[in-house]
Amino acid sequence: MDIIVRREAFLYTVRNLPNSVLHKAMSENKTPSTAAEKPWTGRFTEPTDAFVEAFTASVEFDQRMYKHDIAGSRAHARMLTHVGVLTADECNAILNGLDEVEAEIHNGEFQWSISLEDVHMNIEKRLTDKIGDAGKKLHTGRSRNDQVATDVRLYLRDEIDTIAAELKRLQGNIIELAEREHDTIMPGFTHLQTAQPITFGHHMLAWNEMLQRDGERLMDCRKRVNTMPLGSAALAGTTYPIDREFTAKELGFERICQNSLDAVSDRDFVIEFTSFASLLMMHMSRFSE
Repeated sequence: MDIIVRREAFLYTVRNLPNSVLHKAMSENKTPSTAAEKPWTGRFTEPTDAFVEAFTASVEFDQRMYKHDIAGSRAHARMLTHVGVLTADECNAILNGLDEVEAEIHNGEFQWSISLEDVHMNIEKRLTDKIGDAGKKLHTGRSRNDQVATDVRLYLRDEIDTIAAELKRLQGNIIELAEREHDTIMPGFTHLQTAQPITFGHHMLAWNEMLQRDGERLMDCRKRVNTMPLGSAALAGTTYPIDREFTAKELGFERICQNSLDAVSDRDFVIEFTSFASLLMMHMSRFSE
């Protein structure tokens, strides 16, 4: 019975995938790649079915993190060179290749492939096409598990900084308006009834207080976002002599995750951010009303 339920859930999801995604997957599957090109295939010899490609691929939405994925790869390459895993020439080839890949994506020239599943494999495949075997060495000492966890944190950290700057800008405008209208009399309300006279400046500063708390919550959330999982590999670290503190400094992380299992599986920092966003939008809704 459980197998039937899972099968029906899978079919429902596939049927409701966007047509553009299915069409792209089936177009790519006309000339299927060998199973050996997949990082997880092991002894599989048949190519993946187009419907499964579309179902498992995340590249349609995680490609937005390409800058952060490439930034993480640059830092990882420098760290591998620092500990002697890569030569200086290999590192330079990787860094130059990543610059070219980033330029292709930025200019809209990059061909994203659903068969390569995600932003990580798409970039790594293009890098290897450009520079050869040195590109394959970039993945030494890491996994897509700690790579995606790092990308999400880098992406969210940038979004937090953007939102924080906009909140400060809004607060500045509110304070400026409050100062200008500090003598403007208006009725104050309680229980939908006029109560005491107040000034419009006083009224505006109430919104500033709400936004101030929102900003403090956001910055508190940022502390937990700004922790680096890279180096945890798939789930239990790596035997390569990596230097996580070096990588963390390269990427601007304040600290490193202390437990590898938690590092690759944790997404509670994202939930914490959405909680902040809900409160902020509640205040914005009150303000708009």
